[in-house]
Amino acid sequence: MMTTVYDAFCKTAAKYPDNAFLCVPAYEKRSYHPDGVEITYAEAAEEVERLRGIYRNYGFSHGNRIAFLLENRPDYLLHLLAANSLGVSCVPVNPDYLHDEMSYLLDHSDVDLVVTIEERAKDVQAAASERARPLPVVHFEKFGGPMPRPRPAPYAGKAPGLMSEVSLLYTSGTTGRPKGCILTNDYFLTAGRTYKELGGVATIREGEERVYNPLPLFHMNAGAVTFTCMILTGGCLVIPDRFHPSTWWQEIAETRATVIHYLGVVPPLLLNQPKSDLDTAHNVRFGLGAGVEPELHEVFEKRFGFPLVEVWGMTETGRIYADCIEPRQIHTRAFGRPGEMQARVVDEKGQDVPVGAEGELLVSCVGDDPRRGFFAGYLKNEEATEEAWQGGWFHTGDTVRQDESGMLYFVDRKKNIIRRSGENIAAAEVEAVLQAHDDVAKVAVIAVKDELREEEVMACIVPMEGVEQTEEKAREIFDYSNENLAYFKTPGWILFLNDLPTTGTQKIQKTKIFGADVDPRAVAGAMDFRNHKRKSK
Repeated sequence: MMTTVYDAFCKTAAKYPDNAFLCVPAYEKRSYHPDGVEITYAEAAEEVERLRGIYRNYGFSHGNRIAFLLENRPDYLLHLLAANSLGVSCVPVNPDYLHDEMSYLLDHSDVDLVVTIEERAKDVQAAASERARPLPVVHFEKFGGPMPRPRPAPYAGKAPGLMSEVSLLYTSGTTGRPKGCILTNDYFLTAGRTYKELGGVATIREGEERVYNPLPLFHMNAGAVTFTCMILTGGCLVIPDRFHPSTWWQEIAETRATVIHYLGVVPPLLLNQPKSDLDTAHNVRFGLGAGVEPELHEVFEKRFGFPLVEVWGMTETGRIYADCIEPRQIHTRAFGRPGEMQARVVDEKGQDVPVGAEGELLVSCVGDDPRRGFFAGYLKNEEATEEAWQGGWFHTGDTVRQDESGMLYFVDRKKNIIRRSGENIAAAEVEAVLQAHDDVAKVAVIAVKDELREEEVMACIVPMEGVEQTEEKAREIFDYSNENLAYFKTPGWILFLNDLPTTGTQKIQKTKIFGADVDPRAVAGAMDFRNHKRKSK
């Protein structure tokens, strides 16, 4: 029985040594592999063993953690496999993080080392230097040279197993700082296996698939679910640096992709591209993703010639639901039926709602252990872990409905979470930064609809007495947030208000700021800063 991701990789590398394992498409504007690269399972195995020897020789063992800021380089996955063989956990760092965000992650995760690209080494070193215990930083480009020994590993001498930590992924919560999700070998292997077993139009063929996934490796989709599925089936993971609409179909053709992954922002941007012969000059069998608008679903499939399979999943669940069995409900927001991951739809009192009624989605694993295959908990936050698993069911916070056949339909986003181009943004985190500005008395951050990015961040601000509600002041506050938050978290819309509705305990009631039929973006005084939200790099 395979008990680690490394075990699974070794088994597949022995079976399919000449199969492609990792592929980076050519892209001349990228700082690494501008001409593209392809790595076979045999080549990857050789490199993984080299890296494994380096980590082992420097004393890394079961229970140590290493942070990686490697953008979307395939090397991160090779380091992960090497680390996994020793029971060392990998903590990927979002390359868009700014100083405070990075400092929090490096401190909270208790990592023993940071491996970073030279371009970001100065930033990483600044954050690492704030740790109470010195945190060494190693340049990825010079990896293999002298390295400080880590602190004694908690489980040194004990072989890693099914419940050993593979990775620590930080996901935005509803109460401020991101929470570290502990992901085990059981989580990775379960996620990969259940993807492999989806079936229907999403059938994975062993040894044949080449999955083009433009999502970041610091998210569960590319970095755990797709990655492990390819390992379990001898397939190839195609890893672009990010989504580029203008070169998408060229890369799909050149990398011979058979499956693509998408977010809701992808279909409309591709449909807006000029029609060309490349639209159908590909080998794609299906796409897998979430958030395509129902009115665009059929339009996309007819133009580009393959089905889009809508799915649902969270970092905490690993497993995904998928509407992959025909007839698919493409004119709705259907995302699949329960199976190994069972579901309930409940009201605010935790009681099951009638068929067709809206309620919160609760999920768990069938059998005696409801948490089997899920995340192992939130690091240093047992209270939040138990609250999420209240009653033996994981509370997703997402509003859904279920029909007579068991099909689940997405209705609304998680409370206080803004979903922008695939990034989960905690409103509370943005509010904390804005509230620290001297001219902000009160603030409520909400999600507003965005035709391109699904949702955008909007800040409703009550300024301090005497502060003028001008566009210049709004720009000042925008710039302040931009200096303290990753660009995607910064408010795309700012609106000054004289007050915010509150409860008797002075808790802001976001649902009462605007009427049910009001588009906050259209309210007089709403200022659009979306074009100013640009990466600093």
